[in-house]
Amino acid sequence: MTHTESAKKTNLFMVLGSIFLTNAILAEIIGVKIFSAEKTFGFEPVSWTFFDEYVLDFNLTAGAVIWPIVFITTDIINEYFGKQGVRKVSFITAGLIAYIFVVITVVTKLVPADFWLEVNAITPFGEEFDISYAFNTIFRQGLGIIVGSLTAFLLGQLVDVFVFQRLRAVTGSKMIWLRATGSTLVSQFFDSFVVLGIAFYLFGNWSISQVVAVGIINYVYKFTVAIVLTPLLYVGHSLIDQYLGKELAEKMMKEASSDRTFL
Repeated sequence: MTHTESAKKTNLFMVLGSIFLTNAILAEIIGVKIFSAEKTFGFEPVSWTFFDEYVLDFNLTAGAVIWPIVFITTDIINEYFGKQGVRKVSFITAGLIAYIFVVITVVTKLVPADFWLEVNAITPFGEEFDISYAFNTIFRQGLGIIVGSLTAFLLGQLVDVFVFQRLRAVTGSKMIWLRATGSTLVSQFFDSFVVLGIAFYLFGNWSISQVVAVGIINYVYKFTVAIVLTPLLYVGHSLIDQYLGKELAEKMMKEASSDRTFL
């Protein structure tokens, strides 16, 4: 490999890794907000009943809005850098997410300055407001959510890369949509239920039926978005092929597809 080819390969991994890392970490931070998809688009909540005991609406975490970018980036990294590339960026991201949780935990323990509390003590509507309490509530997450989130993230990434490579063994360099969508659908099935099971069943007070009900809604959303965003995968693939050149792109994809082990 020439110096130019090596530089292009490095630059591509840095760009893709940065996009992956930024969106994964940002999704974890903003994920504390739960929003109503129905009301956002001007509809009334559907209020579906599951298992005759739990009423469910399309309420999603804000992190779900940008998580599809992580889906696409994972598949592109898998396409050109294989299992090793996805595993490397996934473990780096998981480590940084854990670091962020530690820093946030420490910061929320700091005693707030009196003047900061005073200047923010009243809302624009004249109501009393405790900004320190609001800050801690927004940023601090329970141990169950942290453990569940990291476990689901790593498991989802490992399953995604494994299924992607298995499908590639069948499709070859064709049918990108099949291996990308297929790997996402399988991996996000684990991701949707693992994080809820650990965070709210093992560490919380949810019943199994509640975990299943909410998990279904999350999975349906991810399933739908994975299909809708498939054209973007082709756009990204085309731009990268142009940047690398046909010969280097084919060489990288051939090397990436050679390792089909799970770990």
